[in-house]
Amino acid sequence: MMVKESKFFRKRAERAERMALATSDDEASQSLSNLAKAYRSQADVLKQRNKIMKSEKKTDREMRKK
Repeated sequence: MMVKESKFFRKRAERAERMALATSDDEASQSLSNLAKAYRSQADVLKQRNKIMKSEKKTDREMRKK
């Protein structure tokens, strides 16, 4: 079974965040924190897109029944 894209990005965000906390280099830590935010943002976009697509499919099915 394929992992949902949004879940993939959330896992990457968690990993980047852990790495940010583990490094003592401030610049690297900030870059990793920014990467984590970007991954979470991408996951949110994908989740929202999937919600919209599911809603549109449901609407299409309802329209065909009429």
